[in-house]
Amino acid sequence: MGLHGFTVEEVCEAAGVSRRTFFNYFASKEDAVLGVTLLRNDEAAVAAFLAGGDPESPDLSATLLDDLATLSIERWSVMDLAPDTFAELLAAVDREPRLLPRLLDHGAAIERADASLIEQREGLPEGDLRASIAAQVVGTIGRSTVHAFLNGGHDRPFADLYRTHLDAARQLLRSQNLLPEGPA
Repeated sequence: MGLHGFTVEEVCEAAGVSRRTFFNYFASKEDAVLGVTLLRNDEAAVAAFLAGGDPESPDLSATLLDDLATLSIERWSVMDLAPDTFAELLAAVDREPRLLPRLLDHGAAIERADASLIEQREGLPEGDLRASIAAQVVGTIGRSTVHAFLNGGHDRPFADLYRTHLDAARQLLRSQNLLPEGPA
């Protein structure tokens, strides 16, 4: 059937929801097929993240990546993340290749939203590259963790795997001969 074989109205009728309710949760028919809801953060988790910073300090918070990881883990914890649902998602993308760019766009939107939260928490100007890089690092760790969680043949909780991946990134960065600040 494919995405062209049904309308949003038909989905709403089959699900017994109004069109308005559908669009409260999904931005498009593609998002509904992917199971990608509109970016909604747990307000308490966001408040805890924002409270961790000191916007008056000239330095970034030492706990920035840990706190952002905690926020990310909270998001993942509300998803139905299991190998069988992941296999269904991959099958849907395989049948409808135009779903892949939509999935990637959703990931990029989360990283932009996280960069904005970081700017707010740390008192950084809009567009600060450090906020964007921090959001991208944590996003990459999240994707790596999802892959390990779904394909690893283990019984470790997602949050534990996430922290292991975060620690590996920390070790990598510490091991590098970083140049002192100043002109190159």
